[in-house]
Amino acid sequence: MGMYRRMEYEQLLKRARERLPQSVVERERFEIPKVKGHLQGNKTVVSNFTQIASTLRRPVEHLLKFILKELATPGEIMRSGLLVLGAKVPASRINEKIREYAYEFVLCPQDGKPDTDIIMEGEFAFLKCNACGYKHPVKSKI
Repeated sequence: MGMYRRMEYEQLLKRARERLPQSVVERERFEIPKVKGHLQGNKTVVSNFTQIASTLRRPVEHLLKFILKELATPGEIMRSGLLVLGAKVPASRINEKIREYAYEFVLCPQDGKPDTDIIMEGEFAFLKCNACGYKHPVKSKI
């Protein structure tokens, strides 16, 4: 009897999956980018910081200000596009801060999609989702 129920369950599960909308079945199309870089003496050099900001569709300066404040370290973007941090910072810690930034300033809290913009209404900033229309207040100044 157990074997029969297992087969019946598998068939029902298969049928249910076939009826799901494609948007539920397909893998999430957006992945938060990871840093690429190296240590140089007592500094950390990130080679793909501008590309990360571009993938997140946010100004480099906004992301930079957030990262420097969160890591409590000085840093600057060089002409070559490299981010140079004034301390040794593990990549895992920088990635964690980029993930926090994405959840606060990029991903829609309603549907989780990255198709958002930060808009100003008077003195207030909002994260506006272009996919579902949800509007959520965010800190305008970091």
